[in-house]
Amino acid sequence: MLTRFLHRAFGMDPEARALPGPQPPDRGPFRRDFWKSPLRGPWLASILSSALLPLILICALTGFVSHVAYDSELGANSVTGADGLLTPIYAALDWPAGWAWLYAVNQGLHVITGLAAIPILLAKLWAVIPKLWERPALRSLAHALERVSLALLVGASLFVYLTGVLNIQIYYPFGFGFVPAHYYGAFIFMAALTFHVATKLPDLARAFRERGVVAPLREDRASTTPEPPESSESAPTAPRPATISRRAFVGAVGVGSVGLGLMAAGQSIGGPLRPLGLLAPRGQYYGSGPNDFQINKTATSAGIMPAQTGASWRLELRGARTLELSREDLMGMPLSTQKLPIACVEGWSTTQTWTGVPLRDLGRLAGVDDPDELFVQSLQDAVLGQTTLNNSQASDPRSLLALQVNGADLSLDHGFPARIIVPALPGVHNTKWVQRLEFRGA
Repeated sequence: MLTRFLHRAFGMDPEARALPGPQPPDRGPFRRDFWKSPLRGPWLASILSSALLPLILICALTGFVSHVAYDSELGANSVTGADGLLTPIYAALDWPAGWAWLYAVNQGLHVITGLAAIPILLAKLWAVIPKLWERPALRSLAHALERVSLALLVGASLFVYLTGVLNIQIYYPFGFGFVPAHYYGAFIFMAALTFHVATKLPDLARAFRERGVVAPLREDRASTTPEPPESSESAPTAPRPATISRRAFVGAVGVGSVGLGLMAAGQSIGGPLRPLGLLAPRGQYYGSGPNDFQINKTATSAGIMPAQTGASWRLELRGARTLELSREDLMGMPLSTQKLPIACVEGWSTTQTWTGVPLRDLGRLAGVDDPDELFVQSLQDAVLGQTTLNNSQASDPRSLLALQVNGADLSLDHGFPARIIVPALPGVHNTKWVQRLEFRGA
């Protein structure tokens, strides 16, 4: 009875009486015969979905892993906040120092698959756009749920991909924090996608069963015919002759997807692929100088003045005892040289040769041989310039308080007089312009 009441109250029952008086006719895109392309139909939507789904799943999984690296046990740098709903889950996950290129590979896959998915996503939206305009808008409770899930799916996908592309370009015109908005938008997207896949799998199986998986790709333009109108709301009722074959359409989308993927790989992998990184916000070439590589934040943009890093600069060590060390003191200690990458959330990475004092040696100097965690404070802003390293990160013999790079002193933009370099740590947490190291626990 309640269902029938809702049906009639919101006009969703096909048997309900129409409102009295003449009803305005559907116009423009609300009419099914407005959409003329003979390419649209269940097969095209299914083949695009089959190509899109693996990319989305890889992108989502690597995004979750990236957030573990970015947020796990990072104290005040936590993007979900101390009372976030998922904070207990992330707090239980320890991001290892381990394989030095772990974060670079993970974030590279995240950005490559994300960009590669964009042409396929836009093509899929084009293929099913008549369904977004269908009338009546609500036919039943089940149809209403499908419409809501579709609205969430389309809205969340566009939001996640748009903010992701803007983040790659390090451009934030919106008035909210990118990381939590992108992260929670992805959760909405994946929830809507799960519902969509579960409800559309039978349609996909039927489309491939009736037309084959690759058979339509063998058809030229002259052989490209529309699918029956009754097969889908997206299939045209009054199609025009095809101006392109399904094979050419899918091929063009594939070329666009591979092209964007290679551009992303150019900035993530570098080396011979570097010239392909046409969208890299840090450029493709950096010259031959020892400090000539990517910089996300310059000293000027971080508010660091040369006077703060001059002869009066001291590193404050805290642990079982507190002491101060000048840069000369640090240079006089046993130094270690390590070839380690920096990988940023935007997808770029670079590998350089760093020289500095192992963090575990500084911990022993502060009287803490095996710290539970290491709190790092920069000369930068009190909140933005701090991070917390876990035990494995602080104790790894490759983790350094770096003083030099590629045989030369760090430049001011790269963190002079000293910066943190830790294997597999996201670039944002390889803190520059270090002022204080606090070794906690034993």
